[in-house]
Amino acid sequence: MRRLGYWVREAVTNIRVNQTTTFIAVVTTAFTLVCFGVFLLLYLNLRGAVSSLQDDIKVIVYLHDDLPAQGLADLQRRLSGEPEAADLAYVSKDKALADFRAQFPSEQGLLQGLGENPLPASFEMTLTPRYRSVDAVKRWTDRLKAVPGVAQVQYSRDWIDNLATMIGYVELASVAVGMLLAAASVTIIANTIRLTLYARREEIEIMRLIGATGAFIKIPYLLEGAVLGALGAMLALALLKGGFEFMTLHLGLPSRVLGLAPKLGFFPFQMSVWLVVAGLFLGTVGSLISWVGLERSRT
Repeated sequence: MRRLGYWVREAVTNIRVNQTTTFIAVVTTAFTLVCFGVFLLLYLNLRGAVSSLQDDIKVIVYLHDDLPAQGLADLQRRLSGEPEAADLAYVSKDKALADFRAQFPSEQGLLQGLGENPLPASFEMTLTPRYRSVDAVKRWTDRLKAVPGVAQVQYSRDWIDNLATMIGYVELASVAVGMLLAAASVTIIANTIRLTLYARREEIEIMRLIGATGAFIKIPYLLEGAVLGALGAMLALALLKGGFEFMTLHLGLPSRVLGLAPKLGFFPFQMSVWLVVAGLFLGTVGSLISWVGLERSRT
């Protein structure tokens, strides 16, 4: 316990004495994690949006107008038996026309000159959870197109595909930006610790001469780097939370993003803890790098 107390006191003293470099290191780490956190927030919310859209996917199977009653019954029985189908609802031609008039009252003139009802009957199908991925829906709808009596199969494929592609790009950007800024943060923290080591190099040499081990001397500086990284991460979380709340409350972001306001959210507690751990790790790595540099300069 006495050693632990000594190490902690030394780390706190180093931070207090080097206030300017400490501030720079903390702000740099915070900036790094804020930039990464913005991409991560965007990725998580977009992924949640895709998951929500996939939950709402409805496959519409349009039928040929000349399909007989027996063929309709056989097709309904076949579709109901498909493992992909969680729910099946038949929409007759008359109901399709009524729904069109209810949804687009200003466009009813388009149908007046056509005489008979031009809209086809259809089956609206809700998918079971295990078949809601884009690839699974595509394979299934391609197979349905070959079923007798089926004129066309539609679902919101393009929209979901585009959103999924966007998520892939955001994920790649998050990794690239995170790696680049993490390297910058480690460099700044390493330089901060290196300045401390340089200022106290004579004291360190005296400690070596009286028998102090390398680990005993090194640990306070590792603690200092870890504290700087953790402080930067906590500052980053505070900035991200403040920015997120500002966007959602004052700019009305949720009401404009995909109409999915309830799905938008900040990092869960576990992920927030992991961000602090990431900052602590960056600080420790920076401290190790500075110590390795000191050891090399002695040889």
